Amino acid sequence: MSNSVFFPQATLDVLLDQSRIDLDGDQLVLTDDGYRYSVTEAVRIVLEETEGGDPEHLCGKVMSRAELCDDRGAEILGDSLLIEDMAYVVVPGFAGKPIGDVDPAAKPEIEVLQLLQAIEA
Repeated sequence: MSNSVFFPQATLDVLLDQSRIDLDGDQLVLTDDGYRYSVTEAVRIVLEETEGGDPEHLCGKVMSRAELCDDRGAEILGDSLLIEDMAYVVVPGFAGKPIGDVDPAAKPEIEVLQLLQAIEA
């Protein structure tokens, strides 16, 4: 998923509790700075747990639920991903593609995303 930002679900839960994001259908808005993203359910693949050695080189990638489940026949259960005989640890969340214009007075997007990354979930 090129040109996208991964938002872990745990971080989104904290941001939602703090009223720092709005969710409207498939759009996520960072309320402090006005950045808007079209979001799709996705996972970050962290670790292959079986002894298969990650033959498809999935570790480190962010992939949509549809790509994994519909296209590859995978199952996602909480923080686990099962593909054929392999099991992976994943971080559930959403992949967001930037959309729309932003107020020129807003902080640069990279600064905003770095601040979000530092949030403890």
